[in-house]
Amino acid sequence: MSYSIEMDLLGDWNKTVKEMFRGSGYPLPEELSDKEIGVAYFLQSAGSEEEAERLQADNAARLNGMQATLLEHFESVILPDIRKRTGYEGDSFSFKWVYQQGEHIIEEKSSYRIPL
Repeated sequence: MSYSIEMDLLGDWNKTVKEMFRGSGYPLPEELSDKEIGVAYFLQSAGSEEEAERLQADNAARLNGMQATLLEHFESVILPDIRKRTGYEGDSFSFKWVYQQGEHIIEEKSSYRIPL
């Protein structure tokens, strides 16, 4: 069977970081790359720019790894669980990374949630 799956977990994380900076009164420039957004975020708590770059790379690898795992196990694990827990029968899925009292991946069309 063919499924339509939209997912960009790192992009979702970057959008959240940009919203956080905008809400604090210090918006990030729109033209920043994904890496620059992550480094700006981690510079808030890192001891150096090198540490912030390492933390950014680790976070990007973590989010990209989660996305790859979700796609790899979609039909065998995720889809059956979505069907069982939510009753959603569609073939189109939109996964998003969100921060709501902790990190989660949500599937918007079925309201399925994976706490991280």
